[in-house]
Amino acid sequence: MLELRPSCEHCGKGLPNGAADAMICTFECTFCMACVQDVLHDVCPNCGGGFERRPTRPKPWLAKHPAAISEVRSPVEENRFLEANRGVDPRKR
Repeated sequence: MLELRPSCEHCGKGLPNGAADAMICTFECTFCMACVQDVLHDVCPNCGGGFERRPTRPKPWLAKHPAAISEVRSPVEENRFLEANRGVDPRKR
């Protein structure tokens, strides 16, 4: 079950369930689309993977399986995976 983290790990922008610009990597690192495109260049700074749009949990399921409320904040100061993976298709990394 996805955590549905509530905000971008880099800039802190709110990303509630249903946010059209919520992006996640395979480990659920969560960033807004602007940070993924402009800062991270589609390279997760934590694992080196790529990003996909985070799915929306249907509203009837939110009561039983609520979105996370605690934020994960780790503003990106250095993306150690960027130079090796920038421009490389995430499926070929």
